[in-house]
Amino acid sequence: MCLITAFIGTEFSSSIISTKFNINLNINNKVIDQSLAEGLPKTKKSVEEKKKSLAQSEQSKNKFQKVFSRKKGVFASFLNSLSSGSIMLSCLEALNSVVNSLRISTTILILLSLFLRFSFWALFINIFQVISRRIFLEGRIYEKIAPQRFLFLLKSRKWLQTVRTMFLKYIYQFLWSLTIIGGIIKHYSYLLVPYIIAENPTIKSKEALKLSQDMMRHHKLEAFKIDVSFLGWYFLGIITLGLTNILFKNPYKVMVLCEFYENIRTQAKKNNITNVDKLCDTYLFQKAPAHILNKEYKDILIQTKKQSYPIPKLHGLKKIFVQVFGIATNDYIYEENYEKEQVRIARAKTYKNILAGRSYPSRLSTSPFVEKPRHIQTVNYLRHYSVLSLVLLFFIFSFIGWAWEVSLHLIKDGVFVNRGVLHGPWLPIYGSGGVLILLILNQFRKMPVLEFCLILILCGFVEYFTSVYLEIINNGTRWWDYSGYFLNLHGRICAEGLLVFALGGICVVYVLAPLIDMKLRKVNKKFLVTVATILLLFFLIDEIYSTKHPNSGVGISTQEQKFLMRDIKKEDIHV
Repeated sequence: MCLITAFIGTEFSSSIISTKFNINLNINNKVIDQSLAEGLPKTKKSVEEKKKSLAQSEQSKNKFQKVFSRKKGVFASFLNSLSSGSIMLSCLEALNSVVNSLRISTTILILLSLFLRFSFWALFINIFQVISRRIFLEGRIYEKIAPQRFLFLLKSRKWLQTVRTMFLKYIYQFLWSLTIIGGIIKHYSYLLVPYIIAENPTIKSKEALKLSQDMMRHHKLEAFKIDVSFLGWYFLGIITLGLTNILFKNPYKVMVLCEFYENIRTQAKKNNITNVDKLCDTYLFQKAPAHILNKEYKDILIQTKKQSYPIPKLHGLKKIFVQVFGIATNDYIYEENYEKEQVRIARAKTYKNILAGRSYPSRLSTSPFVEKPRHIQTVNYLRHYSVLSLVLLFFIFSFIGWAWEVSLHLIKDGVFVNRGVLHGPWLPIYGSGGVLILLILNQFRKMPVLEFCLILILCGFVEYFTSVYLEIINNGTRWWDYSGYFLNLHGRICAEGLLVFALGGICVVYVLAPLIDMKLRKVNKKFLVTVATILLLFFLIDEIYSTKHPNSGVGISTQEQKFLMRDIKKEDIHV
């Protein structure tokens, strides 16, 4: 948590010497200065030259340069535009076309840039300290902190309220800092504001500031002594280039301040100061008794204590197919009970730590937390897929892939091209990729982040070796070439493409495949078998025919494209 706050610049930024999250406007400033001095045409020419120089030649013999080439693709275009100042120039040209004044356009653009930077600071960076303090306060009492607790301000719908309070705190401190001594005093007066909001996000801005001042009355010297006690750690941080700050001092200090807040809070309640009743999140400072938890989470207890749905044990190959690859059995009752049991287990796991007193019980919070609707079938992706369903999913994904590539080519070049090696409306690499994700990665569906990473690897493997196979059997013809794309490997795969495949794979696993399978289960099985048989027959005929007569040509196989370009150049020279 402290590393994140240091990286984005909320606090502890001095701990990170070489890296700091900041928007570098040097290039953009040069574009604006050059535009005012030389005019837009010369600036545009300069930016375009800079952009071209950034695009490394794909013909380079240097393998390292080939991998990091920035000649083609969305990633390359974005990086080159950002590095050259092309984005800023485009905005400047658009504004100038409206107001017809370069000086006014640059003024508007500068003000807009400052506004965007300020908005990002106010809406995120300045309030992240509140999120940090909430995590630390929960960590004092509870052993487990769920990742979704980082979004507690969103779930309590008090993000904008917190933005107002923290911004008002910043303004007050800035104005008092103009008096130097007053700035130091008010720094300690408002020290507890992030902790107060972390405990009660619903508190009004002025109430939070006033409460912090009242609580810190007669305690500013104590807070100052805490800061002084860390001087040795600061010097050690300088000697170790910030390493000890990152590994120890920063979280240690926040924990000390959390204990300081708890102590001051206790005294404030004892003295019954004004608005101390706003600090009412009891179970942030002590664990809730079991009977209160059981009462509040009664619906969860009822469901988790239900007798588990009977799932017979499997043996032999059937066990491997079902448990490892997720291929469904012919037993309808078994599959229905399996899915119901997965729902029960997942919900029990979600609330296990809360009911055991190891995580903060959000339902007992004083602010209205919004929980995810439980009527939605959030775990229906943990189903098994029948062989018939997998066959149909293969053709559906193959068609979607074909439609995707045809549409991209149609939008980009304005020409309809039947993409792929085969002649039918399908790209089997998409179908086989989707089915392989469902089968091989079946056991990782409960871990979305790991699933995403494994999909990335699997898609890369499938695409790379499919490219090699097609090139070998078709005398060197390539149906795709990523040479010139940023982070490409031998032109067969690239980061941009794999990212799209990984995102598509996640959509397949958690949304598309479960929804399609649910619809297929409602259709007559005999009809589905007939459809699958017809599709397989046509696909087999297409495969056999395409082995000798593969689909190729302009916009399909890269070799044909290269031959065409070569012929055009020769014709131009002849003319």
